[in-house]
Amino acid sequence: MPSRSYIPSPPVSLSPAPLIRRTRPKLSCPLDFNRERHHGRAFLNSCSLYIRLAPEQFYEEQERILWALMFFKGGHTAKWSKNVFCQEADTGIFPIQTWGEFEQQFQLHFFPTNMEVDTINALERTSYYQGNWTVDDYLDSFQALVSDAGYMDPQTLVVKFRRV
Repeated sequence: MPSRSYIPSPPVSLSPAPLIRRTRPKLSCPLDFNRERHHGRAFLNSCSLYIRLAPEQFYEEQERILWALMFFKGGHTAKWSKNVFCQEADTGIFPIQTWGEFEQQFQLHFFPTNMEVDTINALERTSYYQGNWTVDDYLDSFQALVSDAGYMDPQTLVVKFRRV
């Protein structure tokens, strides 16, 4: 019978494995919002992204809303925020109860009224063409317009791109 050689097993460590701390990326807050309606989507996206990446910073829905209102520093946004707090002072109840309600109100007041119509009109004008833009800048602008216009059909996109 062949002899078996003895292979020792590695020693068992009784000390705990080192703790590895997970670091999170540093998050940037949204920029102050006091601009035109066409910047509304970018601001709301910034807020939503921050909230999703740092949910532990917000224990209640109202904290999210108040945090977003901190960035309303001028123009129409400051007036709207002031009205929200005046409603609270008059009734004793904060008028926006959930983040979903805040998003709806924000879209109503700070998104373009007819973004789809505006972008379709921009694409249909004869003045929309590449001109002095770089190909990349023109392509980025075109893609944003067709997305906002709701154009999905590839044939329509080709016709629009060639026409402009």
